[in-house]
Amino acid sequence: MSVNPRVAAIEPSVIRALNDRKKPSSIDLGMGEPSLFPTMRYFELATQWVSEHGCRYSPNAGQAELREAIAEHYRYPNLDAAENAIVTPGSQEAVYIAIKALLDPAKDALMVVEPAFPSYAKCAQMEGIALERVPMVAQDGFAFDAERIAAAITPQTRMIVICSPSNPTARTMTRAQCEQLARALLARGGEPVYVLHDEIYRELLYADDAGWFAEIYPHTIVVNSLSKSNALTGMRIGWALAPKTVAPMMLRAHVYVVATSNTFAQRIALEIFRTPHGLEEHAAFYHEQRNAAARALDDAGLRYAPIDGSFYAAVHVGDGVATLPFAQQLLEEADVVAIPGSIFGASFEGWLRCSWVAPIERVREGFLRIAGKATVRRTP
Repeated sequence: MSVNPRVAAIEPSVIRALNDRKKPSSIDLGMGEPSLFPTMRYFELATQWVSEHGCRYSPNAGQAELREAIAEHYRYPNLDAAENAIVTPGSQEAVYIAIKALLDPAKDALMVVEPAFPSYAKCAQMEGIALERVPMVAQDGFAFDAERIAAAITPQTRMIVICSPSNPTARTMTRAQCEQLARALLARGGEPVYVLHDEIYRELLYADDAGWFAEIYPHTIVVNSLSKSNALTGMRIGWALAPKTVAPMMLRAHVYVVATSNTFAQRIALEIFRTPHGLEEHAAFYHEQRNAAARALDDAGLRYAPIDGSFYAAVHVGDGVATLPFAQQLLEEADVVAIPGSIFGASFEGWLRCSWVAPIERVREGFLRIAGKATVRRTP
């Protein structure tokens, strides 16, 4: 059977494969999905609107009111108007159309700052775009290092993907590091290098110092969604904020990938943005849960990277440990689902990504079981 070899070469999701093997008894530290329930009032208001207006196609870029609300909420310089926003079915499509629309497979490369969620590299692979990887290092707790990133840039680099707060490390890039990288990029001259800042965990932030590229670097594209902030992973609504010079080309790609996003979901999103602090309604829970998860990790004697944001912990299980078989064995023998670091980049081997959104006693028990299998534990 003849197939597209680029698609055939893409490996299936390890995260989904492990999730599919979990049992009702399993402690789930795997999937990046909130355990909270969404606020039903937004659905009720959207249902009322649909009963009065129907559920027709929206404009390709999304409902004008929602696009304006998104841009006004963040107020990033030069990204603060409706025409900067494209509403997408989740942030992953936003990532894809940015890569597809702005990178030329014949000459451009995508740089991924690792450890990183696998979809960035797979989008580039599917489009035949060269991939450059720059790893952050365990000795620094996987802190973002602007000097290291800048030194890895080549003449082919046309876009750098940075997820901050990070999936999987939970680290956040500081403002100083963002400014240092922005200065280095601006000093290059010539054709700009875009920064694709994945802000999917922006609303789940615990560090006092965080940098947002769109505030300081004019060639920034921001992607985000309501999946994590409002427990709406299944609603599939996200967005891209892009400079006016590139937004039309991204929209052109969006039109022929999905045409338009779900009208009902867009209305729910609009009600959230219209509600004061609507995107922060779960923040208090995550702050408390993060502190409890850190205490559980300490009690289990596990080494972990600082938890600056997101709802993950990067947990060390041993230098030289092959984490895919470790995670498989952990599921089979300890009934715990955790995600092997190897899928996020070679620099994350020996580590697990552990989600801590489950009831805290389940999270605590999961960490204790991981500690029982780990080859190294933190010195008290």
